[in-house]
Amino acid sequence: MTEAATPSIEEVRNEIDALDTRIVELIAERQQWVLAAGSLKKDERAVRAPDRVEQVILKVRGLAEQAGASPEVVEQAYRAMIAAFIELELAHHRAG
Repeated sequence: MTEAATPSIEEVRNEIDALDTRIVELIAERQQWVLAAGSLKKDERAVRAPDRVEQVILKVRGLAEQAGASPEVVEQAYRAMIAAFIELELAHHRAG
């Protein structure tokens, strides 16, 4: 990238803000599917599903590598997101 093509910090922040909007929209969509899955599970053990969590982590690490993203960053982000979704799903499951 040449100096003339270097974006300003404001341009970079605007692009990050736009990405954040898209990411939050995708998280909301994922949440709908997580809650749908939770309604199909019989108990809290099925909600926690540690084998499934590890399967998802392995999958997203591979996707990260393919996309040129840090597998470690993607794994950490997904572990945090999955933990939060499990808590949401447990609360939803307990509420019936």
